[in-house]
Amino acid sequence: MFGRLRKTWGKKAAERNEEPRPSAPAAEKRAHNLFEAAAAYVSACAEDDQDRIDEAAGWVSPEALSFGVNELACRAVIALARERDESPRTVARTLLGLPVV
Repeated sequence: MFGRLRKTWGKKAAERNEEPRPSAPAAEKRAHNLFEAAAAYVSACAEDDQDRIDEAAGWVSPEALSFGVNELACRAVIALARERDESPRTVARTLLGLPVV
């Protein structure tokens, strides 16, 4: 997933340097916060929707997106751990297909 982030950020940075952004309608000019961007980015990654991945990656800086994705991952692992009555470590390792230690 972090490889996708780096690839998308590099692509977006190159696009910003090459082309001016067209004017957007007033509704689309609203600034997205990092949590909206992270939620959109992660859900698009889960659905393998490259257009939505690219769009969400452009909403905030790469650093903010990384922070938001990390925060989303932490909250998701905690919620699943509570739901399963397991430790967050066990849940995280299980989700990644690692042996539980």
